[in-house]
Parts: sequence; C-alpha cells; structure tokens
Amino acid sequence: MTPIAIAGRAIGPGEPVLIVAEACDNHLGDLGAAKAMVRLAKLAGADAIKFQHHLPDEEMLPEVPLSDNFEVPLYDFLKRSALRLEDHRVLKAFCESMDIVYLCTPFSYRAAQELHELGVSAFKIGSGEMTDIPSLIRIAEFGKPMLLSTGMSTLDEIDETSHALTQRGATFALMNCVSEYPPRYEDMNLGVIRVLQQRYPEVVIGHSDHSPDLYTSFAAVAMGARIIEKHVTLDKRRRGPDQAVSIDMRELAELVEGVRKIEAALGSEKRVHERERPVRAWAFRSVVAIRPIRAGHAIEPDAVWSKRPGTGIPSKRLPEVIGKRAKRDIPANTLLSWDDLE
Repeated sequence: MTPIAIAGRAIGPGEPVLIVAEACDNHLGDLGAAKAMVRLAKLAGADAIKFQHHLPDEEMLPEVPLSDNFEVPLYDFLKRSALRLEDHRVLKAFCESMDIVYLCTPFSYRAAQELHELGVSAFKIGSGEMTDIPSLIRIAEFGKPMLLSTGMSTLDEIDETSHALTQRGATFALMNCVSEYPPRYEDMNLGVIRVLQQRYPEVVIGHSDHSPDLYTSFAAVAMGARIIEKHVTLDKRRRGPDQAVSIDMRELAELVEGVRKIEAALGSEKRVHERERPVRAWAFRSVVAIRPIRAGHAIEPDAVWSKRPGTGIPSKRLPEVIGKRAKRDIPANTLLSWDDLE
C-alpha cells in the first residue's frame, strides 16, 4: 500500500486512521450551524470534517427522481439549502483556525474547479460520481488526492475507474461503501474491504459508513480500513436529508475513542508482556505435593499434582519429577523445587 497525504498528514500503513466527520447537508445551508459542526467535530477528536459543494444546474436535471430520504425534490432542496462558495471559503478558514482538516465533495467538474481555486487539499468523490470517468480524469488534472466512494458500483466498474486514474498518475484512495440510507447489516459485506485490499494492493482502502451506529465502523478499522467517514449531525431530532444515517457529536467522540483503542490493540507480536509477568507468576501452575512424602522415598504419581502459583517446578515437567527421591520430609500442599529432589 502506497501512503497518500492530505493537508500534510500521511494516510496508510503505520499511520493513524483518518476519521472524517461528514457534515453533508445536515446544516441545511445555515453557516452558523456548519461552524458549530466544525467546533464540535474538533472537540470530538475527528481529524477532518467534510462538506459538500453543490451547483445544482451543473450536476443534475431539475426532474431528478426523488430519493426516500428527501421530502422535496433534490434539485429544489439543493437550490434552497446548499452552501455557497463564499460559505466554503469561510468554513475552510474556520477549519484552519480550529486545526481540523477541511474536506469537500464536488458534485460536478465546475464545483471541483471552484474548490481547487479555493485551495482544498483533497477531493472526496461520492459514489454517484464513481463511474463518471470523464469528470474524474479532469478532476485528477488538479493534482490533488481523491477519496472515491464505491457504493452502488461493481468490482468491474471499480476496476475501470481505478485503471483510468492509475494510467494518468492520479493519487487516490478507495472507500468501501454501501449506498443505502441506512443500509441493512446483511448488505454491508465488510469483507469487501479485504477484497479491495487484495485487488488494489497499492491503494489506500477506507470505509464510508452509512449505518446509524458505530459497530461497522469499528469492524472496518479492525479489518484494515485506513480512513473512516461517518455522517454527523448536531441533533438527531433536527430534520435533515441524512438524519437517518447520522450520528451525533457525542457518538462521534465515542467513535474516535473506539477507533484509537482498536488501533492500539491491532499489533501482531505474540510475547509475554511486562504487565503479564506478575499474572503469570500466580496464574501458571507448578508441581505440588498433595500428600506427605517421606525423605528417601521415591515420588509416586499419586503424591504430586499441579497447583498455583507458577513459581516452582513448571507443571509441564511433572513427568520428570515422578521416580525421583525426596531429600527431606515434604509436607502435603508443598510447592516442590528441584532442591527437594535427588
């Protein structure tokens, strides 16, 4: 896997998982709410917060079919609630002042062009644009990393996009994703993370999670995802287009804490740790006399067995003790040592 860098931060093997709070359009076009999301995402420990840049007339026809998670036509919703370019300028500066990475999804080439001019450090590409190879090729010409979600795509389609971008020297990561809002757990297929890792060994693989809780994000990290993207909201009671798949900021803090603990626990070295040694001393078993043994008598099988602690003759060496002679009288319930035996 070849690491990529976003805003000076390396992402890949040996690096902390990049945790992205997806603000989506849960701010409903309110810049104050968007800034509050930045503050709380930073407080929760997220590495980045991502917004969306919509130019409705550039990305869709007015008659685009209505999704289940929208109460009004998407075109009308975006005309009313999308952030303006000047809003993004303000949010990017605010993120920089808060020391959290500003990311954004362009939903058209023109939107990507405006974000490039704004100085965005990377592009997040939504699943709907995953197969729009002509646009992706043009966006790649800006020379910035792209995080591509793969929801709704087949492996053959991912191959096509990956090949097209690789041919042009683009830097990109692939985000495992299921574009259901929210998804059925039976449809999550987290094993696809490992399929993508094997299929694209040089590409950073992440996970964009639309589930309404934290379990599958934790599992994705355990399976090697190097980026986690999760929808967030200020208040689950507040209506919004992504409310059904969003966690609140308290849950975001739990996500960050859990991911960092899982990362710390993912080592593969099997050894006796220093903090295990005191436990090992009392928990392992040693050879013990279970009845009195007279000096000079041979140790018989029914005279000894294993008991804690593990500070005497290790119980695995019990066969070596049988048949040896006692140098002294040994009371019952005595931990044997080699000095007790001839």
